[in-house]
Amino acid sequence: MVSAELELASVVSRENRLFKALEPFIPVYDFIIIDCPPALSLLTINALVAANRAIIPIQGEYYALEGLAYFIEAINKVRESINPNLQLEGGVLTMFDIRQTLAQQVKSELEKYFGESLFKTQIPRTVRLAEAPSFGKTIFQYDARSKGSEAYLSLAGELLARRGWKGMRFNNN
Repeated sequence: MVSAELELASVVSRENRLFKALEPFIPVYDFIIIDCPPALSLLTINALVAANRAIIPIQGEYYALEGLAYFIEAINKVRESINPNLQLEGGVLTMFDIRQTLAQQVKSELEKYFGESLFKTQIPRTVRLAEAPSFGKTIFQYDARSKGSEAYLSLAGELLARRGWKGMRFNNN
């Protein structure tokens, strides 16, 4: 990712490169999901320029609320200057530990801010989710029956339901 960032730095119209690369696939797929690094970088800006909607993952920690304000500001700037079609789909709590008081407080603040656009699905903090990338696998390849994989399937179902895809079922095998 670092080398891609460096290569893009000197390219003309660098914020549109991902959109141009994805353009031929837009009529082919109903959804193209772009997972970004947890920083507001040129790669993330490219993703926001290419996207119609953004889902913001938010950790159940204090500093995540601070970062959220900066990210919302970035979304608004991209919408105003480059991509007027960009909409905020909502937020999703990640690395969430229901037992922590701080996590509950963060959740409460997010419910106030996002309202109905906060996804009901919460991605838990689990060892299996943390281990999967170190083995070069998705959580579905690493442990398809884990709480983490079940949460991500639930999130996908919730997203599809928001888009009007009722009755979708997932097989977690």
